[in-house]
Amino acid sequence: MRHLRKVKKLNRTKSHREALLKNLAISLFEHETIRTTDAKARALKSVADKLITLAKKKDMHSIRQAFAFLRHKQTVKKLFTDIGERYVAVNGGYTRVLKMGRRKGDNAPMALVELTMKKAKDEKKEKK
Repeated sequence: MRHLRKVKKLNRTKSHREALLKNLAISLFEHETIRTTDAKARALKSVADKLITLAKKKDMHSIRQAFAFLRHKQTVKKLFTDIGERYVAVNGGYTRVLKMGRRKGDNAPMALVELTMKKAKDEKKEKK
């Protein structure tokens, strides 16, 4: 029986699933919004929320834990300097999953994963 087993296997081996979630997390933190299938989006949400919770702590142990998972220096730096600071006063709910209909080729359910507090874009340059 699968009592208390919450891991979504995504029809992949353990190493393939970990690599997939790592790459999705890196893309999410770099672009702050990504489009993927619904099952991958729900699996990514829990991973991203745990990494943002680590980023809020800002100690060396948390940085090393995040780097051990992501293995990407620029993303870990952005996670701890930019993204972690946005969510200091918030407890949970760092990402949202929005359903986007179905993909044209194979009718797979698609979803949009985004950070709830996006970085404010610079004001548009004045036209002359």
